[in-house]
Amino acid sequence: MPYTAKKPPQRESADELRARIPGWGADLDPADRPSVPRERSDLPPTGAHWEFPDRQEETYPRERSIEHEMLTPVFGTAQPPHGLSGAIRRYSYERFSEGRAAHWLLLMAADRVDAAGAHLRSFATLRPDNPITETGVLSELHRHPVASRRGRVDVRHQPLDALIVAGPWIAGGAAAFALLRALRRRG
Repeated sequence: MPYTAKKPPQRESADELRARIPGWGADLDPADRPSVPRERSDLPPTGAHWEFPDRQEETYPRERSIEHEMLTPVFGTAQPPHGLSGAIRRYSYERFSEGRAAHWLLLMAADRVDAAGAHLRSFATLRPDNPITETGVLSELHRHPVASRRGRVDVRHQPLDALIVAGPWIAGGAAAFALLRALRRRG
């Protein structure tokens, strides 16, 4: 049973694991383990006052991994899934295992959809997003732009940084310009 106070028993012994997996247990020798001087084995039991933790109330349906038979006893509720991004997240959890790339790509797409929605909602407020100050483009010019990039491992990807940050804003501006131009020609 998952989420119990006791440590689960090991399914295989150390000798069985060593026979089955080449190199298993290479760090069992205390001389090879960096944590040995501070490691303690005389600690008391966990001190948990429960056998199974109290379950948090589920006020709305949560995403559940298809690998697990139940939701964890405690889970986050700060940002409940909503709108199109929430539908994408639910589909990802219902359809794909967490070991599949499709699951994580859909979650990243849902994040992008949520961010785009937040940007669009900001235009309906008195203080819309300012891409120049909020993306860090100005600090790129003032905080040692060349020296901070020299010697990094991702040198090949650096030209993409500007495209990733500014690209959506430029595309949105071009689309708005084209829409206004089309409306002006009709009117």
